[in-house]
Amino acid sequence: MQFPEELKYTEDHEWVRQEEDLLIVGITDFAQDALNDVVYVEIDLEIGTTLEKGEEFGSVEAVKTVSELFMPVSGEIVAINEDLLDEDNAIWVNESPYEKAWMIKIKPSKPEELEELLDVIAYKEIVA
Repeated sequence: MQFPEELKYTEDHEWVRQEEDLLIVGITDFAQDALNDVVYVEIDLEIGTTLEKGEEFGSVEAVKTVSELFMPVSGEIVAINEDLLDEDNAIWVNESPYEKAWMIKIKPSKPEELEELLDVIAYKEIVA
């Protein structure tokens, strides 16, 4: 399994990559492996929606289960990976969890919350 060192992680298995003043969010390689065959990604929010850390922003449906997605930090949704929402592309979650399968981009309202996320060492301890 891959756990890029430059990313931050949540205990709910989301990853966060900082690019300038935005945060890009997806689910980890561990999460996609546990879900197995992802068939659908649902993000039922509009760009501009503001959510608090821990609030649900969507879900991932696999053949046998549905898993909720949670905000890693508080902020405004500024982009949604619309291509990923196409059922034909849901497999990207399994094939490319850190690149093609990014889910949302957030403009954080409380940037200090980023420091509360796990680094790669702490995340590996959780999933070991």
